[in-house]
Amino acid sequence: MDTSKQLYEHEATGWKRGLYDDVKHTFRAPIVNWIFRTTMANHPEFVRHMWGQVKPAFQTRAFGRVSIEYRDAVLGAVESERDLPAYGREEIDVSPAEYAELRRQLATFDVVAPRLAVLFELVDRSLSEQPVGTATMDASSATEPLPPALDRDRGAPPTLAAFDDPPTDLAGTIESIRAFHGIDEGLPSVHRCLAQWPEYLSRAWTDIEPALRDETFDDGRAAARRVVEEYVGSLPYVPQLGADVLASRGLDEDAIEELRALFREFNRGAIETVVPSIHVFADTLRVAGRRDGW
Repeated sequence: MDTSKQLYEHEATGWKRGLYDDVKHTFRAPIVNWIFRTTMANHPEFVRHMWGQVKPAFQTRAFGRVSIEYRDAVLGAVESERDLPAYGREEIDVSPAEYAELRRQLATFDVVAPRLAVLFELVDRSLSEQPVGTATMDASSATEPLPPALDRDRGAPPTLAAFDDPPTDLAGTIESIRAFHGIDEGLPSVHRCLAQWPEYLSRAWTDIEPALRDETFDDGRAAARRVVEEYVGSLPYVPQLGADVLASRGLDEDAIEELRALFREFNRGAIETVVPSIHVFADTLRVAGRRDGW
């Protein structure tokens, strides 16, 4: 699979455009993440089938609780040992308009983070034909609709700093971010977004890196993963993403194996630290979402 290929939103037409709009509506965020863009560019029929299979997992009250508990698991663990910084606009040397835009774009990533965690776990398990929905919950929240106000209209469409031309004054910060997440090249989208405000990213990373390297963050990540795993294990239905089903959709063995490897990498690779750390960044600008249940 050529993961450098992407179908961007402005290029999508027909059913692909409709699917992108549906992803944004369902995720309640003005963004179509890289995982959708690159799989759409390489295996569009897989994306069409996969999205139809997993979409219901993001539409229930039970999922809403998961998104809240995931965020709280991360931040609660980190805050058990230290106070996270909070920056006003004067502290990061940006205009009022820039500060508002930075906060809104970061809020988008805070909304998406638990959704990506569930997506990666659910698709990874389903492609590998591992157990999904084996401990179905009896609570009504398993099938009740997601509350309409949760995470609605919290963010703004993210823009990203140029991939091959990051601000020179961020060189040390970028190197440190890559080292922490175990990334050899490139930079995750959230950091490319924040790199548009170099004073913020540099200061925030300097301040929160010790917290991310502390065992409390590891504890928080582990607790957040358990929340996701328990939810995927309790789904009231089983997505059909096994090899036989995908073959009937026109995918050959090589394509299926590529997709398995891609989602396994995202579920168990650097994203294991990238996704939960988004909530830590969000908390520094007080745009982290809800953390208490209902």
